[in-house]
Amino acid sequence: MGEAVMTTRTQADGAIVVDVRGSLDAATVDALRESLLGTLTRERPRTLIVDLTFVVFMDSMGIGTLVTGYNAARETGTRFVLRNPSDFVHRQLRVTGLAEMFGLPPASSSAQSFTG
Repeated sequence: MGEAVMTTRTQADGAIVVDVRGSLDAATVDALRESLLGTLTRERPRTLIVDLTFVVFMDSMGIGTLVTGYNAARETGTRFVLRNPSDFVHRQLRVTGLAEMFGLPPASSSAQSFTG
C-alpha cells in the first residue's frame, strides 16, 4: 500500500485547495475522505479544489473517495473541482466512466483544471 500526504490551503479568491501527493488506495483514502468532508462541513467553501498533480496511483477506493467528496460538495452547494489529474488518474476516471461526471475532457491535459 502506498503513502499520501494531504495539505489544505485557501486561495486568494476563497476557494479551498486540498493538495494530494502520493497514492490513493486502501491505506490512504480515509485521510482524504476526512479532509474533504471535514473541510466541507467546517468551512462550507463556495469552491473546493482537489489538486491531483502529484498523485502517482489511484485504485477503486481512491475513485470512490473522490465521488464521495463530489456528492458531499453538491449537497452543500459547493463547486467541486479536480485540478491537474495525472495521466494515470485521468485514465482511471475514463475507464470507470466517471471522467464526464468530473468534467474531464476525452484526453488529459495537465495544464487545465476540470470542474464537476
